[in-house]
Amino acid sequence: MRIKSFAKINLGLEVLSKRDDGYHNIRTLFQSISLHDEIEIEISSSGPIVLRGTDRSISWGRDNLVYKAAYIMKEQSMTDKGINIRVVKNIPAGAGLGGGSSNAAVTLLTLNKMLGLYLKKEELMEFGRGLGADVPYFMEGGLCVGAGRGDKISVIDDLPTFYCMLVFEGTPIPTKLIYSSSSKSLTSKGKDSKIIEFLNTRGLGGLENDLEETVFHLYPQIKEVKSHISKMGAVLSLVSGTGSAVFGLFERKDKAEAAWESVKKVYSGVLAETLDREKYWSRLAHGV
Repeated sequence: MRIKSFAKINLGLEVLSKRDDGYHNIRTLFQSISLHDEIEIEISSSGPIVLRGTDRSISWGRDNLVYKAAYIMKEQSMTDKGINIRVVKNIPAGAGLGGGSSNAAVTLLTLNKMLGLYLKKEELMEFGRGLGADVPYFMEGGLCVGAGRGDKISVIDDLPTFYCMLVFEGTPIPTKLIYSSSSKSLTSKGKDSKIIEFLNTRGLGGLENDLEETVFHLYPQIKEVKSHISKMGAVLSLVSGTGSAVFGLFERKDKAEAAWESVKKVYSGVLAETLDREKYWSRLAHGV
């Protein structure tokens, strides 16, 4: 079976407090986009889990989230069947686009059917939480609010389609580095929540990413990328998650294409579009 595994962007991200477990409580807006990896899964009569991928910068061993997801489902099925997985990567690693988490979520969802388990979505989301904070989101798609570590997902009404210019500066950024390297408190205590304001007004313009200041301090070249995109007339431009990808949202395709023609002379990236929940699941269901 061949299936698509979609990326996400964060339309806003607020760091609320430090947790006892070392993580942070956050509030974020997840939005799925059309940029995707392709995952091929085959089941054999017997054998181990075999995982391969096209991106040589990524480990495809037992530490990979896809392998871990497959291992969970094989244990749940109590089967000796072999699971062969190949991941064709288009979503860059370390870009804040959730590629690895998306791959893991899709692996859980697909093996749930292929191995005849038919576990409920809530059970799969719980497995996902154990793999990574973003994994549960990819079992919903569309526009959602993420709370806790980002793993508590609330579905909200989708926005109309926006055209999304993604720029990849090229530097993979470890999430832990950004949270641990802030020169001051990351928390939004005392600030009005721009995300709650968005939920009331549905206006994108005021949304912010609390992690950008740290990202820009460590990687000043990424600040230059955002500045370039902002001048192109984007409705919203932010670092996605902890970076390094920067996105710009445009209401009109022709404006997005014109902006991309200018930006691609300087930076690498891709043009995509946002996916509402219906499109997200329709494209997942139809595979590649």
